[in-house]
Amino acid sequence: MSIIQGSIVAIVTPMKSGSGAETALDFDRLDTLLDFHFDSGTQGIVVAGTTGESATLSEAEHCELIEYVADRVNGRVPVIAGTGANSTHEAIRLTAFAKKANVDACLLVTPYYNKPTQEGLFLHHKAIAEAVDIPQILYNVPGRTVCDMLPATVARLSAITNIIGIKEATGDIARVAEIRALCGSEFLLFSGDDATSCEFMLHGGNGVISVTANVCPQKMFEMCSAALTNDRASAMNIDSYLQLLHQNLFVEANPIPVKWALGEMGLLDDGIRLPLTWLSPDKEQIVKEAMRHSGL
Repeated sequence: MSIIQGSIVAIVTPMKSGSGAETALDFDRLDTLLDFHFDSGTQGIVVAGTTGESATLSEAEHCELIEYVADRVNGRVPVIAGTGANSTHEAIRLTAFAKKANVDACLLVTPYYNKPTQEGLFLHHKAIAEAVDIPQILYNVPGRTVCDMLPATVARLSAITNIIGIKEATGDIARVAEIRALCGSEFLLFSGDDATSCEFMLHGGNGVISVTANVCPQKMFEMCSAALTNDRASAMNIDSYLQLLHQNLFVEANPIPVKWALGEMGLLDDGIRLPLTWLSPDKEQIVKEAMRHSGL
């Protein structure tokens, strides 16, 4: 398996112009975005994650995206497929498909809406790991799922051979040391919160699965490289140019602002799928300000 570390983009899913219930996917624009990342230092691609609007993709579209990106990337960087679901059997089906598509790993969000107990979380992820022999990365994002996978549960799951890491999106830097102490040096720790990702890596994390990297991949690569070599001064200096993006790309629900920013950059059309809508006009200047601050 390729080394998974550094700046990993949670890539958007380009769609044809419009905002509807079945807005069509745009694979030509996806090609453009992938080339943009190959040229800019991005060290990994997460396809069909939250930023990729996985919640509104049909299962057929979800699988089509995973297969397309895996084929197009063709080993240049690791491909991680978002295959989580709040239904255990659906997550197993998606994960099994991703394995057939030859991705490097799968990213499995904690089951949203159901509000499982810690034991339920353990059994859910254990069942998927035992059903599909592919490297799996846990994804804890309680702000979206209303479900917080506690470090003790992560530790139990880390004992399963093919559960190799976690995307931790609480923004709680103290969890880096806590999870590292419980799970050992080989367990991969990825930030899922751009605003605190620099400190996350400086405290021992292995990288970030990033929204900001969609629009500023080169700077995110440089910041991660500095942080992973413990060059605090350089990492924090680069991150200072990105902080407004880290914040302002969330003025409306992700991926609304980042898709709008990519549209301003000429990299995709104004396509998004309901119930998400295109960025509100009164938020445009807020995102533009962050783009200017970052040097875009």
